[in-house]
Amino acid sequence: MTNPNGRFGAHGGQYIPETLMNAVIELEEAYNHLKDDPEFKAELHAYLNDYANRPSRLYFAQRLTEELGGAKIYLKREDLNHTGAHKINNALGQALLAKRMDKTRLIAETGAGQHGVATATVAALLGMECHVYMGVEDMERQALNVYRMRLMGAEVHGVDSGTGTLKDAVSECMREWTKRIDDTHYLLGSCMGPHPFPTIVRDFQAFIGQEIADQCLELEGRLPDYVVACVGGGSNAIGSFHRFIDHPEVKLIGCEAAGRGIDTFQTAATLNTGSLGIFHGMKSYFCQDKYGQIAPVYSISAGLDYPGIGPEHAWLHDIGRAEYVAVTDEAAVDAFERLSRTEGIIPAIESAHALAHVLELAPKLPRETIVVVTLSGRGDKDCAAMARYRGEQINE
Repeated sequence: MTNPNGRFGAHGGQYIPETLMNAVIELEEAYNHLKDDPEFKAELHAYLNDYANRPSRLYFAQRLTEELGGAKIYLKREDLNHTGAHKINNALGQALLAKRMDKTRLIAETGAGQHGVATATVAALLGMECHVYMGVEDMERQALNVYRMRLMGAEVHGVDSGTGTLKDAVSECMREWTKRIDDTHYLLGSCMGPHPFPTIVRDFQAFIGQEIADQCLELEGRLPDYVVACVGGGSNAIGSFHRFIDHPEVKLIGCEAAGRGIDTFQTAATLNTGSLGIFHGMKSYFCQDKYGQIAPVYSISAGLDYPGIGPEHAWLHDIGRAEYVAVTDEAAVDAFERLSRTEGIIPAIESAHALAHVLELAPKLPRETIVVVTLSGRGDKDCAAMARYRGEQINE
C-alpha cells in the first residue's frame, strides 16, 4: 500500500514547511513505536468498546431491500457510535497517541462538525485542552455541533478566509500547529495531509472494514460483493475499503459530492473533475482552476465540501481498484428522506450520498448480491438544513 516515504503510488508525501518537519517526524516515530504495542492497543480497544460502543452493528435493511427489489442491502451503523459518527474511532486513537507523546493540547479542523465534536469529546475524556477550527459558513450550517463542542469545553474558532469552509479550517490548523508544536497535537480528521496522517487515520478507521468482513461472514457466510461509502477527504471510506483491497471480488465504490452537477462550478467531486496537484502537505487530486489554484467547491454537505481527496483514494482510483462516482445534492436529499421513511433511520447527509448511489445500483443487481453501505453518521445535525432545502423553515 504505502511505501516508507509515505507514498501511495505517485500520491502522498510531505509537502510542508521546514517548521513542521520535526513535528511530523516525531509523530511518525511515536506511531511506529506504539501501533503494535500491546498496552497501547489494549487501552485503545477498551475505549473503543466501552466508551465509543464498538463494534457497530451491520444491519439488514429489509424494507429498503424489498422496496428496491434487487440486491440485499446492509448498513454499517457507524451512526450508533458515541458522538454519532465514525470520527470517534480516529479521535480516540490519535488522542491516546498524543498523550503518550506528552502533548497537553489538541487542535482540529472540522467541516460538518462531527470530527470537531469527536475531538472535543476525547479532550474532555482525557483532560486535554481543545481548539477546533471551523469555517464560518460551516458554523452557520452546523450550529448544533458548534454548541456541542463548546458544551464539552472546546474553544471553536471561526475561519472567515477563503470560502469559510473545510479547506480553510485545515489551512488555519496547520498555521496554528507551527506556533506550538511542543505541547500541541494536530488531530487531523481525514486520511489526508502530510505523511504519516493518511496512514494513521486509515489504521484507526480500519476497524470499520474489519468488522464488516467479520459480521458479513457471520450473517451471510461470505464477504460482501460491494462496499459503498461517501468520500470527501475519505476517512470513513478508506476505513471501510482497507480490509478488502486485496480481495478483488469485493467491489469498492466511493461516492463524491457532485453538488449541483459535475458540469457546473458548484461541485466538490474531486476525482470526477480534478487534476493532480499539491495542497495541504500532500500530492493528490484537487479541484483546480486553469491557473492551478485550488478552486472553490460546493456541496450541500459540509463534511464533503473539500476540494481534494486523500492520497490512498487517489492511488486506488489510478490502479482501478475502486470506482468513484459523483452524487448530486438532489439525489442525496432524496436518499436522506427515503431511508428515514423506509427504515426509520435518519442518515447524515454525507452518508446519504452513498445511499443515493445504492438506490440506483441495487435494483440492477441479482437478489443474492450483498451490498454494504457505510452509514458514516446520523442525520440529526442535518435536519434543519434539509428542511430549508425543501422550503421549510424550522428552529434548531
